[in-house]
Amino acid sequence: MQNKCPFFGKCGGCIYDFNAPNYRAQKLQHVEKLKPTNEPVWIDAGNRRRADFCFAPNQFGLFEAKSKNIINITHCPNLRPEINAILPQLASMPWMAAGACLVTMCDNGIDVAITSNVPYFTPEFKQAAEKLNAIRITWNDKIIKQTQTPMVSFGGHAVEYPSGAFLQPTIVGADVMRDLVVKYVGNAKRVIDLFCGIGNFTFATNADGFDIVGIGQKRDLFKKPVTAAMLNQYDVVILDPPRAGADAQCHEIVRSNIQRVIYVSCNPNTFERDAKTLTRGGYKLSAITPVDQFVGSNHWEVVAVFDK
Repeated sequence: MQNKCPFFGKCGGCIYDFNAPNYRAQKLQHVEKLKPTNEPVWIDAGNRRRADFCFAPNQFGLFEAKSKNIINITHCPNLRPEINAILPQLASMPWMAAGACLVTMCDNGIDVAITSNVPYFTPEFKQAAEKLNAIRITWNDKIIKQTQTPMVSFGGHAVEYPSGAFLQPTIVGADVMRDLVVKYVGNAKRVIDLFCGIGNFTFATNADGFDIVGIGQKRDLFKKPVTAAMLNQYDVVILDPPRAGADAQCHEIVRSNIQRVIYVSCNPNTFERDAKTLTRGGYKLSAITPVDQFVGSNHWEVVAVFDK
């Protein structure tokens, strides 16, 4: 199959050509050391519902590979059509200063979250922003325009989407991982969801959620992990930490009586570190499924189960 992206090899968005016949073989190299017990789940390109762009005065797009040069992007074959539809409008904005522009497709429209080291935007920029086909636009969390409250759904449960909040890049990938987590939770009644975000697993498992910014109790799990004594109230723990992993939290888990740990990771390196903590603490890795959630990159999501 021929490469269909005119920007591949130019912009730094994709490491691998997802149209190439050897794409899967190349990508699998990054997860082989984890020795998956289940076949990988492959996500089709063209499903990304969020993308982080960059801007500078009168420039908008993605960084060139290994460079701070900006390549103008008005269409990306890895993005949902709803995002591609707004890219030409964003590219024509009177950009000033420099920064990042996170574009997210929510259930009811497009959310645009702009961050910059310049705290202000010009009147001309505001006028142009008000014409954008987006339901909310923010600049450093200051609302420029809002016509609706952005909403996202997890298995039919709709929640408000906080500006700039973490969201799995594809709906199909989020659904696959949620189905796996629900399967592994099984009939457990007492479930705790750590690093719960805005609830991809929380509602489906009727769990208590904990996070710095999430839908449950606000708690910095890096500085203040949930203690072993608190964990002993539960049957199953779900972990879905950021790329830094869950080092401190895993050390509390091994001190607890929790029988099952479901660990969802986006970084094989920190997952491997945390897995060693859990296995040394008496857990056995019983299942691991890779999910190609970040199509074109060298990143994987993995859903793993540890039992004691």
